[in-house]
Amino acid sequence: MRTLFGFYILCLLLLQDLPSLLADDVTQNLCSATRLSEFLPPPYSNISDSMPCTPLWNTFFLRYSENKENVMTIILSALYTTGWVGVGFSKDGRMVGSSAMVGWITKKGHAKIKQYYLQGTERDRVVPDQGVLQLEKVPPVVALHGAMIYLAFQVKFTVKVPRRAVILAFSSAYPSKLGRLSKHDDKTTVIVDFSKGNGVTSIETTASTEKTKHGVIAIIGWGFLLPLGAILARYLRHRDPLWYYLHICIQFTGFIFGLAAVILGVRLYSWIQPDIHAHRGIGIFLLVLSILQVLAFFVRPHKETKMRRHWNRYHHWIGRISLFFGAVNIVLGICMADSGEEGWKIGYGLVLSVTLLAFLVLEIFRICGYIGSPSSHTLSLETNPSSTCSV
Repeated sequence: MRTLFGFYILCLLLLQDLPSLLADDVTQNLCSATRLSEFLPPPYSNISDSMPCTPLWNTFFLRYSENKENVMTIILSALYTTGWVGVGFSKDGRMVGSSAMVGWITKKGHAKIKQYYLQGTERDRVVPDQGVLQLEKVPPVVALHGAMIYLAFQVKFTVKVPRRAVILAFSSAYPSKLGRLSKHDDKTTVIVDFSKGNGVTSIETTASTEKTKHGVIAIIGWGFLLPLGAILARYLRHRDPLWYYLHICIQFTGFIFGLAAVILGVRLYSWIQPDIHAHRGIGIFLLVLSILQVLAFFVRPHKETKMRRHWNRYHHWIGRISLFFGAVNIVLGICMADSGEEGWKIGYGLVLSVTLLAFLVLEIFRICGYIGSPSSHTLSLETNPSSTCSV
């Protein structure tokens, strides 16, 4: 019985590892089964067999080599049936503003490869025969061998950056006769570490994972929790001390979310070095303000002291400035993310609209004396005179 139980456990362990073993075996076959020197022209045939081969995404594989002059020979391969396959290089991980090499085999069997400059997400803003990639005099090559398509080209980078944001995309529809690309079926962005001597290390799908995490956490912290805590402190003051404890708990939770968003943003910035000075600068500014607010909590004067009035002014206005720039920075981040989806704009637009509407309604109720403390017209939080709402 024990033998049968042990055999059962062994089978479960083997079955658990089987998918990864099969995937590794398929990857190894796609990388090593073909000698590129047999069908690629020089100079690609001279160095292709010695290049490290690394899977990037789906069936996309990357081979590369770089010389002392920062000239990089790149060979991208992928499973191919119809349409086009592209690889782009971006400073900030976004499609807009990047340059890409796109290759395809026409219906008549002719190989085509062009550089494209991605001015926008619309089809007419993806411009053929333009871009900022400094291609070498060696002509780029497209080859179809078996079920795989190979794009080979040489490009010189002015600055040697270990990590680069690489955009991968494909479409099953052919480009037009003028070279206009059809909309991609799928795309992704990976961070490729070209500094690895034993091959390329890819960090998958930063655009859809790290950016998404950064955006979601920032919206939860700066777009929802911190405004909610401020609203409760202003309009729930008639429920003392409940408003105070809710305000402290929610604001501290919002601070943790905001700090996490900053940490993710710093890590993302170190990977792809994006050109987003305004978004990054406002984020650092907000981090400083939020830390000042937390520190102010520990030095809050007693109600009876004269300093309390000045502390209230400081606390209120730093909070208002933080919430304003928090909303501005979320909008900047959504615009710069360039996800091509309206969900982010609609989602945060809904959150912001509900927040502003709640503020407007509650402020009317406060002025009429139904909730909160009407003494908010002054900056004192200790008095609660009665007020009436005249129509």
